[in-house]
Amino acid sequence: MQPEIVCLTSKLLVGLKTEMSFSENKTATLWQTFMPKKHLASAKSDELFSVEVYPDLNFFKTFDPTKTFEKWAAAEVDSVENLAEDFEVLKISEGLYAKFIYQGKASEAATFYSKIYGEWLPNSQYKLANRPHFAVMGEKYKGEEAASEEEIFIPIEKSV
Repeated sequence: MQPEIVCLTSKLLVGLKTEMSFSENKTATLWQTFMPKKHLASAKSDELFSVEVYPDLNFFKTFDPTKTFEKWAAAEVDSVENLAEDFEVLKISEGLYAKFIYQGKASEAATFYSKIYGEWLPNSQYKLANRPHFAVMGEKYKGEEAASEEEIFIPIEKSV
């Protein structure tokens, strides 16, 4: 499990968001609501963004499945002019990210994330940064197919 360390430029996203926790996961409902409207986003590409915005870094200190965070279903755009009704705007600021490639069924990604946070991060020269976490689902993303692939971006900064 060796990520590519990348410095991303800022991203401008539009989409829908919901407040949820791991114990009350509303991801499926969020995407079922977004997908029929995604064409209204005037997206730069066909890529979709699944974003988590955590309240602060304390969210990760001790795992509590009832702690809430924002979950987004979004697309990247060049401008928010003529924003479709219901859509909200999320700007992800530039910064350093660990980019992982996950291959497998979407429903089985939790184990992969567990390895990132439980094994890779503590043994790396990085710590979490307080920016959104996100996955990019492009043409290789096939949901529940074993060959499905997505890019996972974890915000990081050098440990001191």
